[in-house]
Amino acid sequence: MDHSRVPVLEALQEFRRRGDVVFGPPGHRQGRGADPRVAEILGIDVFRSDVLTLNGLDDRRQSQGVLEQAQELMADAVGAEHAFFSTSGSSLSIKTAMLAVAGPGEKLLLSRNAHKSVIAAVIINGVEPIWVHPKFDAERHLAHPPEADDVRNRLREHPDAKGMLLITPTDWGTCADIRAVADACHASDVPLIVDEAWGAHLPFHPDLPVWGMDADADLVVTSVHKMGGAIEQSSVFHLQHDRISPTVLKQREDLLGTTSASSLVYATLDGWRRQMVEQGRELLGNARHRAERVRAELREMPGLRVMGGEIIEEGLAAEYDPLKIVVDVRELGISGMQGAEWLRANCHVDVGGSDSCRISASITHSDDDETEKVLLDAVSSLVEHADSIERQPAVHLPAPHVLELEQAVLPRDAFFGPAEQVPAEQAVGRIAAEMISPYPPGVPVVAPGEVITSDVLDYLRSGVAHGFLISDAADPTLETVRVAARP
Repeated sequence: MDHSRVPVLEALQEFRRRGDVVFGPPGHRQGRGADPRVAEILGIDVFRSDVLTLNGLDDRRQSQGVLEQAQELMADAVGAEHAFFSTSGSSLSIKTAMLAVAGPGEKLLLSRNAHKSVIAAVIINGVEPIWVHPKFDAERHLAHPPEADDVRNRLREHPDAKGMLLITPTDWGTCADIRAVADACHASDVPLIVDEAWGAHLPFHPDLPVWGMDADADLVVTSVHKMGGAIEQSSVFHLQHDRISPTVLKQREDLLGTTSASSLVYATLDGWRRQMVEQGRELLGNARHRAERVRAELREMPGLRVMGGEIIEEGLAAEYDPLKIVVDVRELGISGMQGAEWLRANCHVDVGGSDSCRISASITHSDDDETEKVLLDAVSSLVEHADSIERQPAVHLPAPHVLELEQAVLPRDAFFGPAEQVPAEQAVGRIAAEMISPYPPGVPVVAPGEVITSDVLDYLRSGVAHGFLISDAADPTLETVRVAARP
């Protein structure tokens, strides 16, 4: 296929060349009505490029097939049979993917280290989650992807399960053995969905972790805005084999997706694909070398523990994305969240992630010598000034088994059923009726339908005292907790 073509961008360029005047949405009329104060900050071209696909980039019959051509090029670029663009982010794409495999009351295997968007999908579609617990790294207090044997055992216990959802890479860059998990699923004739939100770049360089389609996954969801070059909310479904029907997937996406898709997202997805096909190997190769330089420099700084290939050597993960810079800062006497806040306030550097133990930064093809220096100088300054950061109450980090809560009722039933708000001390032994997800990284410690324990409650409340943001709980202070009402 001709990857110099960019069908969406070409249609957008033609639309602007023609100078069409549109008497439908969007109401700003390609910027005519935009507040000049807004346009001054965003740029008027953002509005000029905000066009409905129908009666703008294409017509009601989609006779030019602009979007279809762009999706076919994407599928060819990454070795998939089908690709579908989504403009609502991978949070919605994952919900769609799960709906395409399992419906209300049916079972689906899920990595328990899943983002809250996955738990939200479980609540919305009413599936029965069969949790596959991750490999927990007690020393680092970090969850790595589950192994194939874990998946195989759960499928043996639940032969009526409809499929498996695997999260890889994790937020911290550790990767599963996707092919082995796919083999385990396919031996039971069920599909493997891979939430590869952090892996959109993986198909375009041979020295990066294996790409889900190349490892025989059936459906892979990527967030191109995370490690790629498209704008926020850009997501792509990649599909192969016949275990998941493309027609079913498109219908499920139509059920949840917006009817006012953003031309800006489509255009940047289209352009990013062309860039990666033409230049991706060189760009990502440079990024990989840059990341190794950054990692080596950070390892020389006192009080830092930098994660890397030793994760594989220790048997904790199959692969590790070298573009993820993950730094444990506990030896500095601070938490990752404190480090992230100090870097933002004092160096105007925003790291990609943080938790009670570490900070992380993603190196992408967009980085250069200047951003490399900014990052290293900022972290060096953090090390130098760590003693001046006010100490906060310690987070009571739990043992791994403490996080494996009993699933007493379906998440959907607990979430939508009768509930009451009770003092935290009275929530022990009760069934949660809400998600409780420390941000970052947004992985629920408690999901609806799980039995709350004193150890988990102690962990969460100590985290709130330290500075955890609990955005989804009815009471973010966790002085009270929403639980299922007693019969």
